[in-house]
Amino acid sequence: MTADIPALATLPLIPYLDATGQIPTDCQGKVGIYGVFDAHGILQYVGYSRDVYVSLKQHLVRQPAACHGYKLETIDRPSRTRLESIRTAWIEENGVLPPGNQDEAAWTAAIDAKVTMTAAEQAEYEALEEIAQIKYLKKIARRVEAQILETLKARGVQMDLRFNPKLKESGLLNLK
Repeated sequence: MTADIPALATLPLIPYLDATGQIPTDCQGKVGIYGVFDAHGILQYVGYSRDVYVSLKQHLVRQPAACHGYKLETIDRPSRTRLESIRTAWIEENGVLPPGNQDEAAWTAAIDAKVTMTAAEQAEYEALEEIAQIKYLKKIARRVEAQILETLKARGVQMDLRFNPKLKESGLLNLK
């Protein structure tokens, strides 16, 4: 690695959750780049953010099985060029494109609860009037939300996670 780009291998692996079931808050409000690792220490995703804490929280909700640790490099002066350079270097260092960078939407886009609808639910939904469809999508989104929260609870997550209520009307889940 060049002097201004730290090697991913040299950075400490930070547990995703601390002893209290929270994501460590020392990265809250910090601009940085991070690599997310699964329980086996395999790099799953490399991303960067204006608020690393918020991004790590979103990833945990979207990909709970893949988020067991992370490596972090914060920067004082935001620079997309610098962040992109580090991201490229870390992916090259890894030797293979991490799965999360192959399918970025699964890591960065709102969760679409509509894809979990059964054929019977889909038929019921399509037969409804527009206002009733909104209520139906909220019901589906709440079901998926409950499943996510149960999965996270089983992982030991103790954070208060609140989803944007307006997005539920569209069948989408994203943290507020």
